[in-house]
Amino acid sequence: MDKIKIPEELYYYFEKVGKSLTYNKNDIIYMQDDNATHLYLIKAGRVRVYSSSKDGSEITIEIVEKGRIFGESSFIQSSKQPTTVSAVNDVELISCSLEDLYPYLTQSKELMILLFQLLSNTCNHLSSLLNQAYFYNRYEKVANFLLQQTAVPNKDKNISEDCIPYSHEEIASCIGLNRVTTTKILNYFSKLGYIKLKYKKVIILEREALIKYVE
Repeated sequence: MDKIKIPEELYYYFEKVGKSLTYNKNDIIYMQDDNATHLYLIKAGRVRVYSSSKDGSEITIEIVEKGRIFGESSFIQSSKQPTTVSAVNDVELISCSLEDLYPYLTQSKELMILLFQLLSNTCNHLSSLLNQAYFYNRYEKVANFLLQQTAVPNKDKNISEDCIPYSHEEIASCIGLNRVTTTKILNYFSKLGYIKLKYKKVIILEREALIKYVE
């Protein structure tokens, strides 16, 4: 998935109509089933978007970083938030209502196009998660996650083409597996020489091998 972001020169439109907010690590920004009234732009930091079941289990939908938006459900009138969002680290946001932002979309064609592209990317990401959940076995889920996350370097997530700074617990949460299973699979790939494991870090050594494994 291409890492399309809103450039800093376009933050002006959000700042003009929105409110600046700051959150500390692990703070909840909004809860699943809250009213979806605002769109959020990340100025600094990262947030975790996740879904919770009635028994309290969680699955991470995505980690979202600087220059991207969340709260897209606010595009639908009188809707509820389908996910919970919390701060991964210290976060700076701009929160604005779409009604206040709409007039400025006519002033900036670039901003309007970027918003549509970001919404499209969200749909593509959710489709990918569904395919992964239904058609991939647990080994393929781990391999595919590593490949997708490192497909495009992302300095805001500290991700390069061959390194992802996630713990086994974080990877497990992102792909819907338990930590023990995820660790076993990562160790298996490590023994094959596909990856190298370090503290809260996975280094990809044989990308083509992981691609063939998924295919």
